[in-house]
Amino acid sequence: MAVKKKAVKSKATAKKKAVKKKTTVKKAAVKKAAPKKKAALKKKAAPKKKAAAKKAAGKKSPSSQIGPVPGIAAYKAKKGEEYMNENQITHFRNILLAWKRSLMEEVDRTVHHMQDDAANFPDPNDRATQESEFSMELRARDRERKLIRKIDESIRNLDSESFGFCEACGIEIGITRLEARPTATLCIDCKILDEIREKQMG
Repeated sequence: MAVKKKAVKSKATAKKKAVKKKTTVKKAAVKKAAPKKKAALKKKAAPKKKAAAKKAAGKKSPSSQIGPVPGIAAYKAKKGEEYMNENQITHFRNILLAWKRSLMEEVDRTVHHMQDDAANFPDPNDRATQESEFSMELRARDRERKLIRKIDESIRNLDSESFGFCEACGIEIGITRLEARPTATLCIDCKILDEIREKQMG
């Protein structure tokens, strides 16, 4: 009986050892497979990143759309290029004319909108709402009319070759500032001084 018990025990321990070996082999296989899976995931993720980078490159950067007119890319000055040469004058003329055209279209649109939508509402609240909307639009169009006058003045300055130079001190206003505000007539330093004077006076 003792011999049989020993035999059963040895068989049980042998089975346990076999099970342990199998589990350790499986764990080792999983550990080896894990880096391969990670590498495969990295390989799969790489094309996505490349595609995203291509899309980002395809989109126009904010610096290429600085000015008030969308669709006209910023001027790229070359090294040693003369300030306000023919290319720069043509570039700013295109910006000013396109800007004026868009403002004029907006004015016409407002006039048509006011003519079409003008109605004599019986309800005084509706009438008041319509009047406030029209007055806001008219104020906006008034600002735009003043801006159109400034644009016309800037176009005249382009013709007289005084565009791009500060009216106060005579130095160059700079391409970057003119891109952001083509109707600028003062350099950044004179503009800051002008604003300080306005604050002190007002």
